[in-house]
Amino acid sequence: MSHIERTVNFVDSINDWVGRTISWLLVVMVLNVFLVVVLRYVFGYGAIWMQELYVWSHAIVFLLGAGYTLLHNGHVRIDLIYRTASKKYKSLIDLLGSLFFAFPVIYFIFIKSLPMVERSWKVFEKSAEAGGLPGLFLFKTVLLVFSLLFGIQFISLALKSFYNLFYKK
Repeated sequence: MSHIERTVNFVDSINDWVGRTISWLLVVMVLNVFLVVVLRYVFGYGAIWMQELYVWSHAIVFLLGAGYTLLHNGHVRIDLIYRTASKKYKSLIDLLGSLFFAFPVIYFIFIKSLPMVERSWKVFEKSAEAGGLPGLFLFKTVLLVFSLLFGIQFISLALKSFYNLFYKK
């Protein structure tokens, strides 16, 4: 097994593990929403932190699940061209899309998020709402983790595409 294949397998295993692990947050989120509704409409009790918890957990699932979704080819693309294309042409589209679209966008997200996350950590930022969650700085850090996980998965996709284009018969 080549160094590139080991790298691709390692990256794929990271995002597969993160995706499978983070999927359990969906169960917690559904139970939390159910509890919010029951507490509010049956008992007349509402808690801001519980409402923020399901919003934040929803965002975390989407952000940290992006690499997993890419690994399993679940992102939306223009199927009119892609679904009928040959394996080589799909690899070319994936390689060019990674290099000229995904990498610049992910880099932009990372660079623009970094100062915001740093400021948030300096003051241990919490929710602006009274009674909200205290760890907003942790949530903002997920933007950087998203950029890294999604970025390395696009590197894996680019390497696979390059291999399919130039080395696979």
